[in-house]
Amino acid sequence: MSTATHPGKVRIGISGWRYTPWRGVFYPQCLAQRRELEFASRTFPTIEINGSFYSLQHPDSYQRWHDETPDNFVFAVKGHRFITHHLRLRDPRIPVANFLSSGLLRLGPKLGPILWQLPPNFLYDEERLRGFLAVLPHDTEQALALARQRETSRMQGRCALTTDAQRPLRHALEVRHANFNNPGFVDLLREYGVALVVADTAGRWPLLEDLTADFVYLRLHGDEELYASGYSDDALDDWARRMAAWTRGTEPRGARRAGGPAPNRVPRDVYCYFDNDIKTHAPYDAQELARRVALRTGPSAVVAPQGPPLASRHPPLA
Repeated sequence: MSTATHPGKVRIGISGWRYTPWRGVFYPQCLAQRRELEFASRTFPTIEINGSFYSLQHPDSYQRWHDETPDNFVFAVKGHRFITHHLRLRDPRIPVANFLSSGLLRLGPKLGPILWQLPPNFLYDEERLRGFLAVLPHDTEQALALARQRETSRMQGRCALTTDAQRPLRHALEVRHANFNNPGFVDLLREYGVALVVADTAGRWPLLEDLTADFVYLRLHGDEELYASGYSDDALDDWARRMAAWTRGTEPRGARRAGGPAPNRVPRDVYCYFDNDIKTHAPYDAQELARRVALRTGPSAVVAPQGPPLASRHPPLA
């Protein structure tokens, strides 16, 4: 019997899609604003939803996003900042239930990882973090059961409490304080199967590559200027090399880790989002990185969008 395993799948996309500077540059000049998601979701196989970080969205919005995107498309959803920044993970069960009841399950098979981002002044606190991780559901049936514990008065008329199927549910945690450079933190994430976000933030916050789940979540905010700078050919080559290693189940040479090596050598899916959006670098860098990863892994490992690629990674000159 063959024991060969297939490499993980790679999805490379953008963080958010509604940016005024992109209009007439990435988006065609004549494209209506309401069709920007339709256009972006046929250029990339995945996009992060950022609005869910700032406020609870309405189920109708999740349904519309589902309906406007292709069948093979996947959203990552950013967790509500009320949980991470205001409560700072204290007593998370009901706030997480409110978040889950707000319509995420309307995305159906297009619901990908949930991203939880901690504020820069949040230090590692094992007890508080464990309490939060223990609440997180790991499949859609668990998510539905927790969503039913919502605050009925607060969520009245703005919740969705059905799921079309039982599917695995993934979570990723992005940290922004050097105090998390801690082997105990890595062990805790591995215990709960939550991915540590690999975040390139122009050196402002920790860049850790510990493998703590069965997938990798990568956020590229800019390697020289946060949210603004584009990635050079050398930088994209290096990220392509690292991503190819993760899909094979290995760790890249020179991996920056807080803890020990990954306990299991298994192929991992990779989700990568460019957040260097201020100067319209993100969509072009994302396309170029996908091309370079495909050269290293073979095109079958890189999930392709259902739509024609752009002609160039570089935006036209003003």
